[in-house]
Amino acid sequence: MKIILLTVFALIVSTILFSSHPSRAAGKLNVICGAEIDWCQLMADAFQKETGIDVSMVRKGTDEKLAQVRAESFDSQIDVWWGGTGDPHLQAAYEGLTLPYKPSNIDDLLGWATRMSSISGNRTIGIYAGALGFAYNTELLKEKGLTPPKCWKDLADPSYKGELQVPNPNSSGTAYTELATLVQLFGEDEAFRLLAAIGKNVSHYTKSGSEPTKAAARGETTLAIGFQHDMVKQAEQGFPLKIVSPCEGTGYEIGAVSIIKNARNLENAKKWVEFSLRPDVQGLAATVKSFQVPSNSKSTVPKEAPDLTSIKLIDYDFKTFGSPEMRKQLLTRWSAEIKK
Repeated sequence: MKIILLTVFALIVSTILFSSHPSRAAGKLNVICGAEIDWCQLMADAFQKETGIDVSMVRKGTDEKLAQVRAESFDSQIDVWWGGTGDPHLQAAYEGLTLPYKPSNIDDLLGWATRMSSISGNRTIGIYAGALGFAYNTELLKEKGLTPPKCWKDLADPSYKGELQVPNPNSSGTAYTELATLVQLFGEDEAFRLLAAIGKNVSHYTKSGSEPTKAAARGETTLAIGFQHDMVKQAEQGFPLKIVSPCEGTGYEIGAVSIIKNARNLENAKKWVEFSLRPDVQGLAATVKSFQVPSNSKSTVPKEAPDLTSIKLIDYDFKTFGSPEMRKQLLTRWSAEIKK
């Protein structure tokens, strides 16, 4: 009898422990987001309303997201990483920090989105695209008697000294895209000479990729480097921004979504990926003035979105510049030579 009672007791305890394990938690999802906060919140609210799944969402910068994913690799507090430039998503994939997943509507996605999936072994997939560029405050430029820049090399003109804000590639995916773009356009050594020359005109290296654009919109700086869709968002609100696609050509981002390895709510994470790739859901972005180009071929492209077909885009090498080795090499050199 004693043995039977002990056995029953052990079964009850193990059942309680097993059912309370985080991996079995029903109706929850933990999301780390790399887009603008209003879009992040919109996605969380829409998913929660449709599914009834309780979403805990936090918005972080590129360096913070990747650092957290690495730090929690054996005990993840995150289920899914949504948004932000694709390079750090690829780096996480190369490091085995994310899980392979092939969405059901992958055949509906545009080529640049599925290329991310192919490169990463299905560990990340594109959700939107956006071209890099720069913008200037038309009122400040006129007031200071400056000539409008047309090319990347124009930003090194000494007349712009103190007039430019640029994000820091150690914390910003936007800035890493800029760094990788210039290296692909000009070669590494020439790119770093150009970055050094441009750096003489930089008043502030910001943590966030969208900060320079917002500063230019508010008249706190004359020039800003960033993604053109962020600039359109500010211009649509009435700020005096003129957007420029550099004459030499420019790179672009593919915003991505990835499921985190050891996700505690794996099935819900899969549901989020499927949700985020639907045309109707991608169409919600424009309601919060996020004007990226959506990845689903059936999605409606916002009329305000920069026309990628009219921009001189480089053949951005996501595989090479998303690798941990290349990223470390470029960031180490940037920290040593540009922002000392």
